[in-house]
Amino acid sequence: MEDYFITIPSSLQHIQIIEDYIENIRCAYNIDDCVYGNIHLAIVEAVTNAIVHGNKLNIDKKVTFQSEKEETCIRFIVRDQGEGFDLKSVPDPTLPENKLKLNGRGVFLIRHLADKVCFENDGACIQMTFKLN
Repeated sequence: MEDYFITIPSSLQHIQIIEDYIENIRCAYNIDDCVYGNIHLAIVEAVTNAIVHGNKLNIDKKVTFQSEKEETCIRFIVRDQGEGFDLKSVPDPTLPENKLKLNGRGVFLIRHLADKVCFENDGACIQMTFKLN
């Protein structure tokens, strides 16, 4: 289970496949509950964003999920087939004027839950790294 790759259709019902795999990773690497909680929430947010915002729920488009285990960390990569987005235009949900807006919370959570986050391909790909120790 060092590296793993999954492709799912852009349907929210398929997130369960990713969640099941994350649970398998938790058991295989004996991941601490706190770290696991961060991993689970960040990945579900990233996959949901890929399905809803990236691929616009187009069932013909796919979301790929990849994990890469290293000695002291694990990296997850989520890619969609959308056009990406302008990261600078995502509203900061902590600002008073944005508290009632629905957009921006997922990216905010991902950035605060992962130890390292990198957006590529104009946001159509996100890499999230979590320290295991």
